Amino acid sequence: MSLRYALLALLTAQPMTGYDLAKSFHSSVGHVWSAPDSQIYPELRRMETGGLIEATAVARSTQATQATKRIYHITALGEQAFRAWMAEPVEYSRERDPAHLRAAYFEWADPDSVREQLRAHVRHWAGLREQWQGQFAAIRDRTHPIFVQRLLISPESERPRIAAYKLFAYEGLIARAEQEIGWAERGLRLADELEPKPPEGVRGKLGEGGGTSPGEEVDL
Repeated sequence: MSLRYALLALLTAQPMTGYDLAKSFHSSVGHVWSAPDSQIYPELRRMETGGLIEATAVARSTQATQATKRIYHITALGEQAFRAWMAEPVEYSRERDPAHLRAAYFEWADPDSVREQLRAHVRHWAGLREQWQGQFAAIRDRTHPIFVQRLLISPESERPRIAAYKLFAYEGLIARAEQEIGWAERGLRLADELEPKPPEGVRGKLGEGGGTSPGEEVDL
């Protein structure tokens, strides 16, 4: 259901077509609530049926035909529903974290696999951090188009409050990414402590069949 309210949040800034809504979604609220277009368009239809939004058909100015496009507006009922949702406490979902689940049982994985999974974790969160830092900078510098439009339609006295909460949200996301990166980097150091790599010469011999022969006893 949060997808519905994410779309309503965008429409509180300005009316948009379904295409523009999807595009704005992916470049703004999509950073905190992911959804594909295949979910966005059906949800818009349900919202319209429920009276939360309404659509106005306008001519497509770039075409010579009589084709039209639908521009969605939030209704008074939609604003009321959005305010009610914002007043509700967050319902936290049960944790499902495959990365930390696997980390708890890394003793079952070979050292190289452990290291690669941790490096992948760093890459994943570094990519998210870069995206969130970009959003933070665009809000701070007043270059994010939806944010700028929101400021334009808001009383000047409310603009510092609007900006502060947007920056606060992305500060939390950036901090989360940095914590996950730091955790994985600590894991790489731990793996080196617990699973030291054999010297290059030894690794080469092992790779060339330099290990023990079948039946040869090994002193453990």
